[in-house]
Amino acid sequence: MNCRFVGSFYQYDQTPRDKRPQVAFAGRSNVGKSSLLNKLTGQRKLAKVSNTPGKTRSLNFFLVNDRFYFVDLPGYGYARVSKTERAGWAKLLEEYLEKSENLRGIVILMDSRREPTDLDLQLFDWLSRRQLPGIVVVTKADKLNRDRINRRVRQVESDFGLTAIPFSTITGVGKNELQSAIMELLG
Repeated sequence: MNCRFVGSFYQYDQTPRDKRPQVAFAGRSNVGKSSLLNKLTGQRKLAKVSNTPGKTRSLNFFLVNDRFYFVDLPGYGYARVSKTERAGWAKLLEEYLEKSENLRGIVILMDSRREPTDLDLQLFDWLSRRQLPGIVVVTKADKLNRDRINRRVRQVESDFGLTAIPFSTITGVGKNELQSAIMELLG
């Protein structure tokens, strides 16, 4: 997968305006979006990885195979930032999700060891109301044994009615399945 960083955009009207389709990656802070993007594309330093939640503060666009974009969205939930800054992220996220005409689907990341938060539930509700396709990725699959990760995946699929894929940036589990699911989203 050939992928290159296009830019970080702090305002929606600065984002690329070409007609290439977009697949967004959403999830709470520290769920592993940057690590997943790096593993998925096979480029270790494509997206900046941090141990500190809340480092992604913009819409980060990556051009894949000169055909479509991956869009790394700001994480939601815990981050050591002011309420004003967090509100700015929420506004940017909402504006992107509401206005993007090229958004084809959202990959929602959920930590295998955590229960869905109210913010996760709001995102699923928004996805349902907009009738936008989604894929759930259950991250950090290497942190649980096979039985527990399989139960978590079945629970997520049952709760949200979406395909769920266990994923590990350590072992690579789920990489091929996620790539195939994204290609289906893009048609």
